[in-house]
Amino acid sequence: MHQPATQFLHLIGKLYAAEARARKAPQRCARLRRRYSRVVLEQIKALLDQHLETTLPGGKLGQALGYLGNQWSKLCRYVENETWPICNNACENSIRPFVVGRKNWLFSDTVAGAKASLNLYSLIETCKANDIDSKRSISGDLPSGEIGEEHGSTNVKVDTYARPTLRVKSNSSQPRRASSIRREE
Repeated sequence: MHQPATQFLHLIGKLYAAEARARKAPQRCARLRRRYSRVVLEQIKALLDQHLETTLPGGKLGQALGYLGNQWSKLCRYVENETWPICNNACENSIRPFVVGRKNWLFSDTVAGAKASLNLYSLIETCKANDIDSKRSISGDLPSGEIGEEHGSTNVKVDTYARPTLRVKSNSSQPRRASSIRREE
């Protein structure tokens, strides 16, 4: 019998291996998650229930099991939709530069300045998520209709995690400028 941590890591490795297979064949992702990932999650839940009551909560394993138990419903949500990733690493990586530099931006002179910074950071990250050159977007060099036209709309939507969602105002003949982009309420 292996140590509990080793058992958990083995099962988590199975989930990530399934995700790697799903990336190779995205059309089968939902089926793979329903048939395989749910079963592995049930095994993890059974292992959690088995060790949660017998592990000291003050130790590292006890803390990890307590956290897993508290976050269980959130962990299982990714199997509901094949477009949702198994983890939020992409989102965390996108906000890391701002978190690391937040001491530099901690004190804005005015509320308007803080809002302007928020809008600028949101614009840049949304451009990155939609493979749009943010420098061109901010300088106003985007041709009319470039944003969102491949999807038949003028809305740019980012459907991963907590990234900002921006609406681009439609203006047929003028280039889009940063000032023409506003945050959806």
